[in-house]
Amino acid sequence: MAVSIFHRVTGDGLAIVGGLMFLWWLGALAAGPDAYAAFLACVWHDPSPEISTLHQVTNVLGKVVLIGLSWAFFQHLFSGLRHLVLDTGAGYELKTNKLWSILVFVGSLTATAAVWLTVFAETLNG
Repeated sequence: MAVSIFHRVTGDGLAIVGGLMFLWWLGALAAGPDAYAAFLACVWHDPSPEISTLHQVTNVLGKVVLIGLSWAFFQHLFSGLRHLVLDTGAGYELKTNKLWSILVFVGSLTATAAVWLTVFAETLNG
């Protein structure tokens, strides 16, 4: 039951939050270099050496949103794959169903951690 609820919540979250982030990115891209730099300062990094407290807070919140969106993507993906297997008629035994439900959560957290550890490692190296 929890996997089904999270599947719906992550789908809605991806559509709403992901769509708003995408529109913000497109608007910033269309508005010019200054608007795009402000967008990057909020969601990823601020290249200026003097970063205000507001920029630090929005920068951390931007990263939290991006990490949350990637977790929601993986959660929705693995849950969808689980439902695809269930649609074939397999996995309805209680032990198997519970195992796959747990693996959906473990897999989404593991995939999110792997992606963001790679991203942060590349950012620190480059």
